[in-house]
Amino acid sequence: MKRQIITTDDGSKTIHIPEWNEQYHSKHGAIQEANYVYLDKGLIGFLSSDKHQGSIPNVSILEIGFGTGLNAFLTLLYAEKHQLAIKYVGVEAYPITAEELQSLNYSEVASDNTSELFNTIHSVPWETFETICEVFQLKKQKKSFLEIDAIAEFDVIYFDAFGPRVQPELWTEAVFKTMYTALKTNGVLVTYCVQGHARRAMISAGFTVEKLEGPPGKRHMLRAHKE
Repeated sequence: MKRQIITTDDGSKTIHIPEWNEQYHSKHGAIQEANYVYLDKGLIGFLSSDKHQGSIPNVSILEIGFGTGLNAFLTLLYAEKHQLAIKYVGVEAYPITAEELQSLNYSEVASDNTSELFNTIHSVPWETFETICEVFQLKKQKKSFLEIDAIAEFDVIYFDAFGPRVQPELWTEAVFKTMYTALKTNGVLVTYCVQGHARRAMISAGFTVEKLEGPPGKRHMLRAHKE
């Protein structure tokens, strides 16, 4: 399937799939969306919750749809800045190509002098935990989301799959039951998607779901809690 590099409204690049008219990130700003949905409402929201303040020595994160590595990269920068130990697992069935990687500009837009870290995220081997920096360990896994068999392993899930319009099979009760099982109690799942069927599937899987204000260009997003 053909993929193209496009520039989003905040100057950062993303990948566009013409056949689906779908992008890896928001056209309104790839970095802007990732920071808002996954960092602010996901990781930072988890850490600032009354249930977790001051009690989390390290955080385990699962990303559904590793894609360009943007969410992992921004999380790494946050971990370094705040000296927060993070173990990060990114699942991706179809990794991006070396050519696509060279066209991305996240280190230039997000933070100066971080291109080496971004390149390291992509150059380390798959299927094993690798230390990217002192506080950040990364494991990239090439597999289907339904092959995830973790039990109460993660504090936060970044659910960044392609939308239900083009891949409805990724937004089912069965998938969200897998996510629910993978989360620890009091863990959270965040996603840009607010589609009614997806929300109902999360609730059927056991989650308590809240609708939050969305990033620029999107009215709402969802955050799901395992209580």
